[in-house]
Amino acid sequence: MGMNVFGDLTTEEFLERQKLSKINRPSTSATTKNVKVEFDGNVPDAVDWRDKGALTDVKDQGQCGSCWAFSTTGAIEAAYFIKTGNLVSLSEQNLVDCASGVQGCYGCSGCWMDRAMQYTEDNGIMREEDYQYKAKDDEGCLFNVSESVLKPKEHIFVTVGSEENLKEAVARQPVSVAINTRQVFHLYKSGILNDPTCTSDDRHLDHAVLVVGYGTLNGTDYWIVKNSWGLTWGQEGYVFMSRNKNNQCGIATFAVYPVL
Repeated sequence: MGMNVFGDLTTEEFLERQKLSKINRPSTSATTKNVKVEFDGNVPDAVDWRDKGALTDVKDQGQCGSCWAFSTTGAIEAAYFIKTGNLVSLSEQNLVDCASGVQGCYGCSGCWMDRAMQYTEDNGIMREEDYQYKAKDDEGCLFNVSESVLKPKEHIFVTVGSEENLKEAVARQPVSVAINTRQVFHLYKSGILNDPTCTSDDRHLDHAVLVVGYGTLNGTDYWIVKNSWGLTWGQEGYVFMSRNKNNQCGIATFAVYPVL
């Protein structure tokens, strides 16, 4: 922990600023769509998709509760890179403006990543440069199907609560997850975040991020997580979260990835 860009805010002020509390709980049917990830061969002891060129730069959602859109685009961007070798920055604003209502999403007031992924499967998604981010949701949908870059085939859920299954999935590709940030998450600056009081209860999931790797440091297992609060937060926009600590902060409670 340490002083960072959000260090002068109380937890309540931070949550209000980020509007994380507006994220909607997943439906029971959504959380029970569990698929066991079968990995061909041995699962690596460590993976870091940053080193493989599969990730776009860290972005900043600003004062809009659009973490779900950034987590979704990050997962699709990585999947597209793994499949084609091309890294394309996708439009979060496309999701904020156009998934609203149709998929039970509410723009800057929250959504869930599976619903956003379903939108892209039904409609496609544009590049960030063609549909730029504005951190607001009051201009309506400007999606142009002729400028759609790709359309995922489906999305798959990691087994609820299984960090081992999440590890197997992340070994294949970055995974979109929802986590609990209501404890000391906003004060994170460096090191491995370890908070035994951070519950995995799905009622406390309030923020969407992207798991981009995992490893072990001095006997402590960790996840590498890409956030959407800009480069000044955490370790240049990333956080290392405790792994194999009873699903701390619910990192494996709601995890989903796209299939292209």
